[in-house]
Amino acid sequence: QVQLVESGGGLVQAGGSLRLSCTASGRAFRSYAMGWFRQAPGKEREFVATINWSDDSTYYADSVKGRFTISRDNAKNTVCLQMNSLKPEDTAVYYCAADLYGRRNGAIPREYEYWGQGTQVTVSS
Repeated sequence: QVQLVESGGGLVQAGGSLRLSCTASGRAFRSYAMGWFRQAPGKEREFVATINWSDDSTYYADSVKGRFTISRDNAKNTVCLQMNSLKPEDTAVYYCAADLYGRRNGAIPREYEYWGQGTQVTVSS
């Protein structure tokens, strides 16, 4: 069983920055692919970013490319999402997810076996 706990959400003005963190339980964290997804009210959950376990390669949704950065610290079982130049359309609940099979560039929610509880990000205009 893997537990994921997100933190770092909040309210920020457009153009501002936030840093989300997700801490995972489990000694096999370094072998997981980790992803961030988000879900706005009335919309489906959408892919944001993912980081591979073997070489830390990353993959981003076009909507956040160049503004968001995903990173991981295997020693701390933590994955982070640095969000810069935030826009009102980035407002959503952000979820951390773990893919125990370590798939590369996973952008589909069903590829992830474990999910955090979510953290709210609100960007005001």
